[in-house]
Amino acid sequence: MLKHKVMMAALSVAVASPQAYAADKKEQKELAEIRAEIRQMKEAYEARLQAMEQRLQQAQADNAAARAQIAAIGAGAPAAQVSASAAPAAPVAAYVETPAAPASAAPTGSANPASNLFNPNISMILGGTLQNLKQDPSQYRLQGFAPSGGELGPGKRGFNLGESELTMAANIDPQFAGQLTFSLSGENEVSVEEAYVQTRGMENGLNIKAGRFLSAIGYLNGQHAHTWDFVDAPLAYQAFLGGQYKPDGVQAKWLAPLDQFLEVGMEAGNGTAFPGNDRNKNGAGAVSVFAHLGDDIGNSSSYRAGVSYLHTGAEQRAYQDQGLTNSFSGKSNMWIADAIYKWAPNGNPTNTNFKLQGEYFRRKESGMLNYAVETDAAASGDYRSVQSGWYLQGVYQFMPTWRAGLRYDRLSSGSQRIGLIDSGALAWANLPILEAYNPSRSSFMIDYSPSEFSRLRLQLARDQSRPGVTDNQIFLQYIMSLGTHAAHSF
Repeated sequence: MLKHKVMMAALSVAVASPQAYAADKKEQKELAEIRAEIRQMKEAYEARLQAMEQRLQQAQADNAAARAQIAAIGAGAPAAQVSASAAPAAPVAAYVETPAAPASAAPTGSANPASNLFNPNISMILGGTLQNLKQDPSQYRLQGFAPSGGELGPGKRGFNLGESELTMAANIDPQFAGQLTFSLSGENEVSVEEAYVQTRGMENGLNIKAGRFLSAIGYLNGQHAHTWDFVDAPLAYQAFLGGQYKPDGVQAKWLAPLDQFLEVGMEAGNGTAFPGNDRNKNGAGAVSVFAHLGDDIGNSSSYRAGVSYLHTGAEQRAYQDQGLTNSFSGKSNMWIADAIYKWAPNGNPTNTNFKLQGEYFRRKESGMLNYAVETDAAASGDYRSVQSGWYLQGVYQFMPTWRAGLRYDRLSSGSQRIGLIDSGALAWANLPILEAYNPSRSSFMIDYSPSEFSRLRLQLARDQSRPGVTDNQIFLQYIMSLGTHAAHSF
């Protein structure tokens, strides 16, 4: 019995040995393959590391050569001598795919140059409209308000190229950044929308900007037109700021270290932007101060509210009335109160969201009104006015790519004391634009945005900016964004 069991065990081992041997051989082969892969990865890593070290050495050599070349140029060395002395170092190994970027040259004569590659972010905004206007736009006016000389009225009938923007922006160095925005009109006119430098990384929440910029007064003023929710600016912006207030000067902002958003600031400008004008004056011709407060309301809502004050002046600020040139000289003081409320489910605006926005303007001007300044009938008298205006708008995104909105505008020409009329020297028939009236307008819009870079909009408006005349307006607008574009403000 025992002999039988021993024989059976020996037979079992003999049968199993080839299978075990085959499994062991397969396992050894897999281990060998893994070891080979690890060895290849190690060799590739070492080769890449060596290449990076050579690239670094090459970049350092190029930088040293550039510094020597610039120093030689600053010392007045001949160009041939400079070129010969700046011979390149040993070439980078052939397997390096991307050579090191050459060091940029600093201004001639700098003994210790700093790298500043001119590589700004560039963006373009293309816009255009098709406009159907019941009333002749050449007869448009805001009754009770002297024309600003800026962007008044709905524009021309038919197809219009609209305003396009070209923006270049970049960090200059760790301390400064810069931006330049050109505005290109459909009439082939190019103007500077913004051109400024601003500080970066200043302590204690302070930021300074200098140049030409969109003022931070109010809410809508600081935003470029292509970010607006409607085709045109509210009537209050047209009457009191000539469309938008863009001073040439300096701005200082301070952001408080609080859980809530609290921003205060001031601006000093040359005063040439409406409601001011060029007075050939040293120093600041206009000063503004502002404060904005904002916070979240639960998980789905947020708000921002602000108040602003602008003080400026005018010297012979001209406007046309019945073919005659009249002008105003004096002081202009304006208050603006603004507020915006935003709602999105759990703070996610992707599918649906709602925005409610409004601003109130109040302006007081005092000085002299000059009548028919270029004729023999020229006359002057005291002028005082307190005028106001406001708008309220709501925009609802009811689908991811669709929005609809309503806006109501209203102005009040208020109380005007005109010495030439009070004295009997002139009648209201001589100054028809200034005769009291309260312009108003109602607008509806719906727009479609297939992406964050494109928008198509339909806007209908009923404009009653002068007595007895209603202008029914239809706008079809497109806005397209090309290139890198900064995030929009709250």
